[in-house]
Amino acid sequence: MALLAALQTSPTLLLIVITILGLLIGSFLNVVAYRLPLRIEQDFRNACRDSFGAPDTIPGEQLVSLIRPGSQCPHCRTPIKPWHNLPVAGWLMLRGKCAACAAPISVQYPIVEALTGLMSAVCALHFGATPQLLGALVLTWSLIALTVTDLRTMYLPDDLTLPLLWLALVLSLWGVFATPSEAIIGAALGYGLLWGTFHLFKFATGKEGMGYGDFKLLAALGAWLGWQALPQIVLLSAMVGAAVGIVLIVSRRAEWSSRIPFGPYIAGAGWIALIWGERINQAYLGLIQPH
Repeated sequence: MALLAALQTSPTLLLIVITILGLLIGSFLNVVAYRLPLRIEQDFRNACRDSFGAPDTIPGEQLVSLIRPGSQCPHCRTPIKPWHNLPVAGWLMLRGKCAACAAPISVQYPIVEALTGLMSAVCALHFGATPQLLGALVLTWSLIALTVTDLRTMYLPDDLTLPLLWLALVLSLWGVFATPSEAIIGAALGYGLLWGTFHLFKFATGKEGMGYGDFKLLAALGAWLGWQALPQIVLLSAMVGAAVGIVLIVSRRAEWSSRIPFGPYIAGAGWIALIWGERINQAYLGLIQPH
């Protein structure tokens, strides 16, 4: 209780605590983005084995969960020492290489940790010590996990999108970010917008332009922020996605037929709407309204 009171009265202490918490959570989000797709794949194979007699496991494969086994080098399987697991600092101490086998450690790890700490700090500055801050942090961390997972695997797991959607609907009962009616309409409209776009594109081209995970992610954001935020999220994500796609094609890192994950753009646009959505709307209205 004393710590809670101190956080409510000291914005500086709140900022420090939330930033440190964000760094620690960022380390865990790296684990989620790496292990969750592996666990889903293993669960799927187990289901196939039970139903169709498919092979039990891949020879040499290690069964994983989000907490077991402990952190280890993916190359030599050497357990990582606790101090080497420190967010950002651990990667710097190791100079980006495994202490045992000198295999390179992806720069993804410190980037995700630092970004999570920074975005958590922005939430603390924007919302202060309020119930909205707790919701904003959960949403922020979930969006980061989904972004990294989609970039790595082109997959947005239901294990993340669906709990995010249901949590938003529950929080709407207390009007944390949206009322129940705004959240329900936002969820339905968010899903329906991309579902309709998907089928129109498929009808016109015979190709699938996005995955069903994108529908669920936009539905979750509609539930969190209300249906009013959806036009802004869709416009921002489409603009950024198109710009990045064009840059990749011009730089010959992708072709017109290449698959590019759209989830990170939806997630990024949703976070921008969470923090600066009202300011963006006010600036836009100021431009179009006569003086």
